[in-house]
Amino acid sequence: MKTKTVRWGILGAGDVCEVKSGPAFQQAENSELAAVMRRDSAKAKDFAYRHGVKKWYNSVSELLGDTGIDAVYIATPPRYHLEHTLAVLATGKNVYLEKPMAMTTDECRQIIKAEKESDGKVAVAHYRRALPAFIKVGELIKGGAVGTVRLAEVNFLLPAVNSLIPDTGENWRLNPVISGGGLFHDLSPHMIDLMLVYFGQPTHYEGFSLQQISEASVDDFVQGTARFENNVVFRGCWCFTVAEAATKDSLVITGDKGQISCSFFGDEVRLYSDEGNEIFPFINPPHIQQPMIEQVVRYFQGEAACPCSTEDGLRVMEIIERFTKR
Repeated sequence: MKTKTVRWGILGAGDVCEVKSGPAFQQAENSELAAVMRRDSAKAKDFAYRHGVKKWYNSVSELLGDTGIDAVYIATPPRYHLEHTLAVLATGKNVYLEKPMAMTTDECRQIIKAEKESDGKVAVAHYRRALPAFIKVGELIKGGAVGTVRLAEVNFLLPAVNSLIPDTGENWRLNPVISGGGLFHDLSPHMIDLMLVYFGQPTHYEGFSLQQISEASVDDFVQGTARFENNVVFRGCWCFTVAEAATKDSLVITGDKGQISCSFFGDEVRLYSDEGNEIFPFINPPHIQQPMIEQVVRYFQGEAACPCSTEDGLRVMEIIERFTKR
């Protein structure tokens, strides 16, 4: 489907849409936010009013039946991703699908099959690959700034109460029936996806997870390792029960000629080498998903390749499942 302007509907206009993504559909070139949907009518109406959206609905069927919509942003929790994606594709509309792509690898494969059998396109919202800081990391790697990469390490440690995770009242991210897991399932897809962007396909990956707080409903510690085709080794550690003073958000890429470091929620990339050190500062866009949404719009118009395919989303989920096996 190719139109001059991609007319969007949001399915699940909740907290993630307020700043991170919702306004970006209005500000991206050749993009218009035409309608929003939320089960709570009052909240759907309020969102539409505050964001200048003309139409709002309280049911999925009404949103999908709107012929003035070309594409749907699925911002519902992972439990509903399969159901909602299949419903959108059945109408022939395109899909921008929040991460993680689905609850399981089996659900990911069902989405891929449905996409191939439909007239619609699907792009997965691994939006960090479109942000300037992470593009710069890729450029430094590809340009040989650290030589041959030997090791990539992620260390992501948070206290149980932190400012990075939105307080949604029901805290569905800690309900595995809705989220598929805990905070690891919510945060790690971006991190794992970037490793695939930088290093290609892994040839081996394994890990384990556990509950270090016995009363927790989900695993709060995850450890994983991977080996890529080019012999880059990856090590990742995620823990969500540390002291506030122990908070850590770190990506370090080490080569035989230097090292790159940055954080996933930071604003700079650092390069260390025998020739000296350099800092590359960045200012993230106010609506963090806008660069990715702009690429998705061009993809839906037939003017660019898919910025993040369902096959990419499947591979991320395969690694997540392997890392979280007990």
